[in-house]
Amino acid sequence: MSSARTAERLGRILAMVPWVIAHPGATVDEVCRRFHYDRNELVGDLNLVFVCGLPGYGPGDLMDAYLDDDEVVIAMADYFARPVALSAPEALMLLAGGMAVLSAGTADPALQSAVDKLTRSVLPDPGVIDVDLGPEPGPLAMLRSAAAEGSVVAIDYVAISTGAATTREIEPWAVFAAMGNWYVSAHCRLAGGERLFRIDRIRQAVLTGAHFTPHPAPAEPGVRYTPGAEDAVVRIRLAPEASWVADYYPVTLVSSGAAGTEIEFSASDPAVAARLLLRLGRSAELLDGGDAAAVRVQLTGLRESILARYG
Repeated sequence: MSSARTAERLGRILAMVPWVIAHPGATVDEVCRRFHYDRNELVGDLNLVFVCGLPGYGPGDLMDAYLDDDEVVIAMADYFARPVALSAPEALMLLAGGMAVLSAGTADPALQSAVDKLTRSVLPDPGVIDVDLGPEPGPLAMLRSAAAEGSVVAIDYVAISTGAATTREIEPWAVFAAMGNWYVSAHCRLAGGERLFRIDRIRQAVLTGAHFTPHPAPAEPGVRYTPGAEDAVVRIRLAPEASWVADYYPVTLVSSGAAGTEIEFSASDPAVAARLLLRLGRSAELLDGGDAAAVRVQLTGLRESILARYG
């Protein structure tokens, strides 16, 4: 499991345990719904909690964590009865995120209450701080309305990876912010499947007047990459100092050891893999097989362009 996924799992456990202790009789469905578990994931985390406790680690030092029919039980864990306190950076980051969602005008009223409480706790004089979230991308409000009303939108979009401009019709599912940018997840009629579009890359957006039936269970919004059948796929061996790539990019981990990490990297264009390899330099090795030949052509072209410019 990658370090990022481990941190995410630990954070969820540290949030789940105090809540279950504070809500005796909580059911499996309640815990799964509140903390976005499926049943197998919940059982796995309860098994992990079961072998945790205070130093000594004898029977009287470990926590009890198990399912009793449909009830989630966590006992002998008084030291986890209160949620873990946020550090100052964590609290400020959470506050800024809450303010950003509130500014979009689509937040649940409970969020306003939570932001008010956090503001009083973190900022003794909140009036001295002015948070400038910057202007919203032009079509943001229209895309949000289109997603809510099931309206088809025609967009002129410039791809991040290639710079190519295309005109396509999309059926917006959700509009969300991540990593400093606004995105819309949608069914793209041109591609014939789900796609993610960065809103600041949309040059123009126009309602077509057509409507669609919203997906009954759209994927949870998030910045992710779904490999396609025509993607360039290569294997890359990473030196230890470049192992962060396996956490930062959506890759398939082939092997990992003290000598380095081998990954399978997919991209819609060989140039994407070539740019990554150029950035990593001697910390990465492109292995034979797959689309390595096409990536090497792109990599050679990039190196020649740099030499021609800086000679």
